[in-house]
Amino acid sequence: MAESRLLSPDEIKPAKEKIDLILAHLKSALLGQEDLQKMLLTAILARGHVLLEGLPGLGKTALVNTFSKLLSIKFKRIQFTPDLMPGDILGTHILQENSTGKREMIFQPGPVFTNILLGDEINRASPKTQSALLEAMQERTVTVLGERRELPSPFFVLATQNPIELEGTYPLPEAQLDRFLFKLEVSAPEEWVIEKIIKERHRGEIPEISSVMNAEELAVTFSILDKIQIPDKISLYIAKIVKNCRPDSGIAGASEMIRYGASPRAAIAIAESSRALALIDGRPVVGFDDVKSVAKWALHHRIVLDYKAKAEKISALQIVSKILDATSAFSGEIPKGASLG
Repeated sequence: MAESRLLSPDEIKPAKEKIDLILAHLKSALLGQEDLQKMLLTAILARGHVLLEGLPGLGKTALVNTFSKLLSIKFKRIQFTPDLMPGDILGTHILQENSTGKREMIFQPGPVFTNILLGDEINRASPKTQSALLEAMQERTVTVLGERRELPSPFFVLATQNPIELEGTYPLPEAQLDRFLFKLEVSAPEEWVIEKIIKERHRGEIPEISSVMNAEELAVTFSILDKIQIPDKISLYIAKIVKNCRPDSGIAGASEMIRYGASPRAAIAIAESSRALALIDGRPVVGFDDVKSVAKWALHHRIVLDYKAKAEKISALQIVSKILDATSAFSGEIPKGASLG
């Protein structure tokens, strides 16, 4: 690792205090699912997009909406349907009359021009409409009629999909899945959560949320996160994990189940989200535990399983867990502040 100064506790403290406050508000507003909330915050701090998969009624939309209020940034929602067109997302040109009476084509921005774009039930849109988001997710720009336009900064796509309703849906192409930093599974709440909602939440309404961080403070947090260090041993560990996701890795119970492995973008996703998790925990250096915590969510949607895995009903998450167990971390000294796992 190149020689550079570690962040001091005083430099991390302002961002850490804001992050703790965000997590505290989420915990009180959205009961249960604390690990999910932490991983979603990790992805946002890593400036990545997230695909949330879960059954209807589990609070996916409420979670995204609450995040936008806590961060005090622009939020728009699109309900994806089979008849949705690319122009409904990106925007289109409209013929209008200007002040001189001359008629001209004026660009009318679509809902993608926001900070947080919630794509509800994204797999219900046609492949043509889904592909309209590819440039936006990767380049943070959109091109309409040959003219390229910058999207607001920051820009996140937080999409949801229902894993059981397949009628009238279009599976997301691998190219689009690869652009999501994480794919997070939203599970059913525990019994105590349901009981508390019934007792304390009339009609299930979420308490009012006040802003914790604005766009400027979020930008400062990003700049602090960029200074979180990744030791050489951690970089090599991430590279080994991604390499072991290939079908030629030789890992028993895993490699023979994989048809196509993860791309280099997966390694970048693990590295950046590990930085974010280290910052959330108030540490200036990424540790092995950070990598282990984020790797499964960054990898399982990027691995294409072979027919054998599907026949034996083995999930990508199970495969990734085997790969992580089989990939050894490194011994030796790393900078103070890192977790050795």
